[in-house]
Amino acid sequence: MAYRVYQTNKKTGVTYVYEAVSYWDKEKHQPRNRQVCIGKLDAETGEFVPSRRLNPDRMMVKDPAVTATASIVGPSLLLESITYELALDTILKKAFPKIHEQILTMAYYLAVRGGPLSHLESWSKSHEHPFGKALTSQRISDLLKILGGEEGRANFFKAWGQRHAESDYRCYDITSVSSYGRLNEYIKYGHNRDREHLKQINLAMLSGQESELPLYYQRMPGNISDVVMLQGILQTFCCLEQPRLHLVLDRVFYSRDNVDELTEKRIKFILAVPNRLKWVQRLIDESRQTMQDPEGYHKIDGEILCAHTRLYPWGKGRRRCYAHIYYNAHAAAQAADSFTEELLDSKEELESGNLAAGHEDACQTFFTVKETPARGRRVSFNPETIQQNRNRYAGFHVLLTNDIKDPQEALQIYRNKDTVEKCFDDLKNQLDMERLRVHCSSHMDGRLFIQFIALIYMSALRKKMRQAKLIDRYTVQELLLEMETLTRVRYSGKYGQILTKITKPQQLIMNHLNIQPPA
Repeated sequence: MAYRVYQTNKKTGVTYVYEAVSYWDKEKHQPRNRQVCIGKLDAETGEFVPSRRLNPDRMMVKDPAVTATASIVGPSLLLESITYELALDTILKKAFPKIHEQILTMAYYLAVRGGPLSHLESWSKSHEHPFGKALTSQRISDLLKILGGEEGRANFFKAWGQRHAESDYRCYDITSVSSYGRLNEYIKYGHNRDREHLKQINLAMLSGQESELPLYYQRMPGNISDVVMLQGILQTFCCLEQPRLHLVLDRVFYSRDNVDELTEKRIKFILAVPNRLKWVQRLIDESRQTMQDPEGYHKIDGEILCAHTRLYPWGKGRRRCYAHIYYNAHAAAQAADSFTEELLDSKEELESGNLAAGHEDACQTFFTVKETPARGRRVSFNPETIQQNRNRYAGFHVLLTNDIKDPQEALQIYRNKDTVEKCFDDLKNQLDMERLRVHCSSHMDGRLFIQFIALIYMSALRKKMRQAKLIDRYTVQELLLEMETLTRVRYSGKYGQILTKITKPQQLIMNHLNIQPPA
């Protein structure tokens, strides 16, 4: 992998720039590196001044008035191709006609570097980006305030959502983002999914299952429950005039009111429902015999399942829904073995007199303890209580849908909902959003929008890498880092511009992603 090394001459004070390439020395059986001087840093401006070896023919110019400026162009080549492919610049320009280039520049920075926006000014001086000028900290603060307005973001989401196919399934999930802020009315104590004792905001997101792109997000106060957040996002989508939805939802979003609203608005959905519900348990009990029918056997992703589908009219309107019931014998056996193991461990604790903390209630429920002078302590099981408390519904799970009649297809669609989970992982681990560093709500909304645009780039690039079979060699961040050494040098006057030498890994990346280097 090529990288740059900076060395300062102690006598002259000049900082020289070397391009280093690591390799494995087969004879000495150790890693080595080659370094080639490609220029130096200007003592006053700190800009990179290329050496003559970059292009001897053009560097032969003796004119002292000729100046050269260098900027890193590699990462922007990848992000530009995604911008044009998704028409992201066109959609942003319609929503934010005066600042769309600054928005793209901030998103470029987060995708490439992923650090605080306070470091964007120095990054924008050394990298090529859509705005083409340095973005100061004060300007960034002004931009975040502008982006905090609802109208521009609503226009963007309306156009962005309508661009995607109506048939694409929308995966919906929620995460929490912790914050130390005190002046933001949305930061509240609530169910923290990262198990941190901090205030938070809740962030709901929709992503396309086929496109693998984030489509919409909504921030909510940190103390709002998951069930209520789903109702809010459905109302918002109606206002944005979005195409008909195909929602894929986890069981935490189940409530009778939510299903009523989904069926009443004729929104197609696939929803996992909890086994603790009485009507779900009744469906399972009625289907136990039918589950043994060989026609219901399926092998999905290497897992052997029994599946049974019941027509289940929902609510007072008797809306047509299907309940897909699945049974995994291996999971049921594991649950039974785990329960039995816990019983045996508790019995040993009672017999030894070393009862673990928190096990008192369970031991009183499942065991009878007798103390006798001759035989000492005798511990026996309570068979009736044990049988009553065994999970009769272990190994079963149920999907409710008003769209997919085939149980195998419904399960595969539900299991492919991890696209939104990958989005949350990118937000927190790659795009510097593990902590919310802004305090007022308007700046927070602006920052979240920039994060969302950067997330589009991350998701689109990952999909292209998977299609090009580069995902096994690089992560998204590693791929962008590999392109960091590709630099464009511009000369004043009639001398034009050149690119530094393209390394073999860089050429491989551009070939696989169908990207042509600039002339």
